[in-house]
Amino acid sequence: MRALITNDDGIDSPGIWALANAARDAGLDVVVAAPSTEFSGSSASIIAQQEDGRIRFRRHDVPALDGIETYAVDAAPALIALVAAHGNFGAVPDVVLSGINRGANIGRVVLHSGTVGAALTAAVNGIRALAVSLDVGLRPAEHHWGTAAALAGRLLPFLADEKPGAVFNLNVPNVPPDTLPELREARLARFGVVQTTMTEPFEGDVRLAVADTEAPAEPGSDAACLAEGIAPVTRIEPVDDAPLGFELPS
Repeated sequence: MRALITNDDGIDSPGIWALANAARDAGLDVVVAAPSTEFSGSSASIIAQQEDGRIRFRRHDVPALDGIETYAVDAAPALIALVAAHGNFGAVPDVVLSGINRGANIGRVVLHSGTVGAALTAAVNGIRALAVSLDVGLRPAEHHWGTAAALAGRLLPFLADEKPGAVFNLNVPNVPPDTLPELREARLARFGVVQTTMTEPFEGDVRLAVADTEAPAEPGSDAACLAEGIAPVTRIEPVDDAPLGFELPS
């Protein structure tokens, strides 16, 4: 299987190196294409730096990815997934793996995540996708990328068996790899790890405040699992239509 590895933290994040190596160790044919700079919070944006209408990308040497074809792209991760779906980084990938993100991506606010946005963009183009995030908190003493990479590797065979367009969202507690957390299916929490609210409204501008969510996590949600030291896996449906459920006025 051909795998595109991308992220929103940028090509020089150790998280993407760990994910790429895990995919290679699992026997996948791997190519890495990730933003040249951080694109956190970019959702499924398809913005890019362009010259004469061309998106710039270049080969990028990463010692930790020895032997893996690697590109730095001046674009958001969703756009990278989109152009990969059209064969612009070699053969069209069978799977897109996005991450490992620095920080959890849980709850309905995954809508704003560049990590998840890349996975959803791959899905609407008929490619299976997995978004992976490590719950490091605000001031981690260490980033246990290997833990998230190992659990992502365990999910790859299940992802491969899914129909094209399937999306899994995996969040992993930041614990050492010798104590791998349990994987558990979970639904999206109403909120994420933090909640954004508007404060100090002024004429002509506003100020946003980001704070820990005070409400307890709903049982069975991805937030509740992480709070218990469990790695939640959530299947996310890509954008689709649904019936209105009522008669439109004539």
